[in-house]
Amino acid sequence: MAKVELKQPIVQEISDSMKDAQCVVVVDYRGLTVAQDTQLRKEMREADVIYKVYKNTLVTRAVEGTEFEPLKDVLEGPNAFAISKTDATAPARILAKFAKNAPALELRAGVVEGNFYDEQGIKTIATIPSREELLSKLLGSLQSPITNLARVLNQIAEAGGGAAAAENAATAEPADTQEAAE
Repeated sequence: MAKVELKQPIVQEISDSMKDAQCVVVVDYRGLTVAQDTQLRKEMREADVIYKVYKNTLVTRAVEGTEFEPLKDVLEGPNAFAISKTDATAPARILAKFAKNAPALELRAGVVEGNFYDEQGIKTIATIPSREELLSKLLGSLQSPITNLARVLNQIAEAGGGAAAAENAATAEPADTQEAAE
């Protein structure tokens, strides 16, 4: 069996993982301890992000002719790849946060929703909140005016109810005084 035949399934695996990916981030993981690497892999799994180490030559073959082809230019030395099909910012967010406590982890570059970003670009993308966070903020901002309107209407109703009772009481008093006068 030729070497190419042995490598083809791995190239296919890389292609399949990146096929519908929203984001692929390349990192240099040299210098991470086993405990740090284990923790990083756990965080990636919890966020539904594929985190694997592949040979650069195999990745180069797998990304040819795809939107991830610009990554070929940063493939030097050992690299790990964080791939997400569901959240475009999760890999960058998790890796950037992790790199604060593990400076050995270096962000190299990435492709997010078809656009290539260098190290600084990936760090900027890492500051974008997750889709869920953005949706909850949107929902909160939409609910706020409705809640305020309900509060105001309730206060008006209470005040209106108090005014009606006072009006009834005011019209009732003269009637009572008239009865007393008769």
